[in-house]
Amino acid sequence: MDADSAAGRQEVALLLRRLTVELDAVGQRFAELHGLNRTDVRALVAIMDAARRGEALTAGGLGDAVELRSASVTALLDRLEKVGHVRRVRDDEDRRRVVLEMSDTAMAAGASFFGGLQRDLVAAMGEFSDEELDVVRRFLTGMTDVITRHSRG
Repeated sequence: MDADSAAGRQEVALLLRRLTVELDAVGQRFAELHGLNRTDVRALVAIMDAARRGEALTAGGLGDAVELRSASVTALLDRLEKVGHVRRVRDDEDRRRVVLEMSDTAMAAGASFFGGLQRDLVAAMGEFSDEELDVVRRFLTGMTDVITRHSRG
């Protein structure tokens, strides 16, 4: 790899860092506005993402997603349930299993806070072709995989 290529890759890595710092700041503002902490927000995102994939998320699955042990997950869920953001419900397919759902009020709070950002992001993507977005999607997926492996070492 030549020096220009290495410098370009370093610049992209720095841009990724800048993006993550800015996204973290947005998440922190949401957390503060709603009396949540960073792990609470991570948990809500994990529950929402599972629902979007059509998957039921259990407390154990949530623990894996946010890297918490069982007792800590219980405390986290108790806290989120108490403020009305999460419900524990019996799984329709296996009544012995309890799955997690975000409340309508939590969904509305997220939509209200993040909706404008989502619209602006989608609008900004209009500057890119479908083929370019396919490359970006592949790139972001690869970078997220690297970061996940690094953070969970």
